[in-house]
Amino acid sequence: MSASGRVRIIGGTLRNSRLDVPDLPGLRPTADRVRETLFNWLQPVVGGARCLDLYAGTGALGIEALSRGAAGVTFVEREPRLASALKANLARLKVAGEVIGDDASRWLRGSARPFDLVLLDPPFSLDAWVETARQLEEGGWIAAHGWIYVEAPRSAVLALPSNWLVHRQGHAGEVSYTLYRRTPADPLS
Repeated sequence: MSASGRVRIIGGTLRNSRLDVPDLPGLRPTADRVRETLFNWLQPVVGGARCLDLYAGTGALGIEALSRGAAGVTFVEREPRLASALKANLARLKVAGEVIGDDASRWLRGSARPFDLVLLDPPFSLDAWVETARQLEEGGWIAAHGWIYVEAPRSAVLALPSNWLVHRQGHAGEVSYTLYRRTPADPLS
């Protein structure tokens, strides 16, 4: 593994910890300032939250949630080298997290358990936002009033579930990031 050491945890009990990250093409860790903004938004709700970090990559989003008091994080990452590095980082930092080495879409076809916070930042080349959002919503993966973080290209127009209400949003360069609040779907619609 060629570790870059570029990714660091921004706040919480693991503040300034560095994550060893394999040098892989297409890997695009969420920028420090975006993670800082996101977790400032989430501060009132992340403590005790059950989190799902889909397309985990470096795991920086999920580990940031653990650092800030999340009850637990399930990381789903299909790339074996990233999943292995994520397990090693969790062990080195002495924090628990469930790492699942599987394709997110395939994993979401399994038995659902609702999460309070879902971190949805797939590789931009996959164009997986709409289908993954549908699977999350229809599969029962998000708690009734859960939170969903979505990171996408700034130019993307995403048709996400209508009961995902924009709470906050921002842009950094060519990246758009949005925090949604899920409301239970209207049974009459």
